[in-house]
Amino acid sequence: MTKKIISTPNAPAAVGPYSQAVMYGNMLFCSGQIPINPANQEVMKSLPVEEQASLVMKNIEAVLKAADCNFTNIVKTTIFLTDMNDFAKVNAVYEKYFTEAPPARSTIQVAGLPKGVQVEIEVLAAKN
Repeated sequence: MTKKIISTPNAPAAVGPYSQAVMYGNMLFCSGQIPINPANQEVMKSLPVEEQASLVMKNIEAVLKAADCNFTNIVKTTIFLTDMNDFAKVNAVYEKYFTEAPPARSTIQVAGLPKGVQVEIEVLAAKN
């Protein structure tokens, strides 16, 4: 098997030495997405957490699409929050994207996230 780098201008550019996603066999390993506007690379850390989560999910959707996948291909997600009190707000956004057979998930409170944002989400997907 070979690894294929997945990249799209419709999601934020990598802010370090990593790829937006890597396809290896039928598995898609997506880097964590934070609320960055892909049109201008602006970090949207002043938005309410639910709007940050919505932008994160849209960025994930763009990366999935670039790999010819969608939310039904996701098998595992990890949500990172700077405040676990925001769980219900982020979950309300998240659940809109997984109406049937949701993936496995972990949610972790962290001391800080890149660029001072409140939420980051990473996903693993499998192509059929």
